[in-house]
Amino acid sequence: MNPTRTAAETRMPHETVPHTRTWMAWPRADYMRDGSHAPADDVLAAWAGVANALAGFEPVAMLVAPSLEAEARSRLSAAVELHAAEYDDAWMRDCGPTFAFGPDGLVAVDWVFNAWGGFGGPGHARDDLVASDIARRVGAAVLDSPMVNEGGGFHVDGEGTVLLTDTVQLDPRRNPGWTRAEVEAEFARTLGTSTAIWLPRGLTRDYGPLGTRGHVDMVASFPEPGRVLLHRQLDASHPDSAVTASIRALLRDATDARGRSLEIVELPAPEVLRDAEDWVDYTYVNHAVANGGVVACAFGDPGDDRAAGILREVYPGREVVAVDARAIFALGGGIHCITQQEPALP
Repeated sequence: MNPTRTAAETRMPHETVPHTRTWMAWPRADYMRDGSHAPADDVLAAWAGVANALAGFEPVAMLVAPSLEAEARSRLSAAVELHAAEYDDAWMRDCGPTFAFGPDGLVAVDWVFNAWGGFGGPGHARDDLVASDIARRVGAAVLDSPMVNEGGGFHVDGEGTVLLTDTVQLDPRRNPGWTRAEVEAEFARTLGTSTAIWLPRGLTRDYGPLGTRGHVDMVASFPEPGRVLLHRQLDASHPDSAVTASIRALLRDATDARGRSLEIVELPAPEVLRDAEDWVDYTYVNHAVANGGVVACAFGDPGDDRAAGILREVYPGREVVAVDARAIFALGGGIHCITQQEPALP
């Protein structure tokens, strides 16, 4: 870690800036392939669907274990580049690098990854090396961080504001003893943010066996500076109805790094409330932005079309393509969680 680097030297841009490519990883972890939460074929079809949709807008680079290359190639568009690599899991947003712009070019922030505070799944030693591996492949300077963090645990507006949740960065299983001030200082140093908006928690299902304990990218995101997309559960019987109402009240009173009140755009949850295991955390907030497009979650639900329409409104000029994400959510995440954008230098 370079302790002399200042906030002014690095800045994470908003996700809508032009991308060089999107990075993903092909599923290999046992818990993703044993069918206990989602059939393996459904999981692979979902990952391929996201990659192939993104490849219609921009280059996609897919890490793949050598033993799985033939399987991946058979399902992926020829436009998706395969990169042989060793890793444990396939949540690229979380174990991969967070890209920022530095004074000398592209910077890859390498957080400490400990599998969401010690989630009891497959090992993660190889996942903690993914960020530096990708940085080397693209020629980005590595900026090490001592903070345990994941890319799904924050969202920036590109103008100095970051959304966080108390139960992620302040999780004692992630960063024991850290304070809000220390977390904010580390985000300022690595991503150039100056204003943090702290949400109290994430969605209910996210605290279950496969959850991240509060990732913000399941709840809220910035489609542009000054505007926030908010997941809203309208059915009062679902526990996330109270959760999202409280988050809405907090965001209503918040101001961003430029002193603006936030315009809140609600993305209503789909109509389905439960799956075979528990209350669902199906959310349309968890989408991937690409060059000229948005790859959105679909759930085979009447709410899919409504959400796609809202996304078209908040991302004018971008085509919205929906991919069935139920198999991804069964494993604890969504489309945003399995992708990581590499911004193009301005």
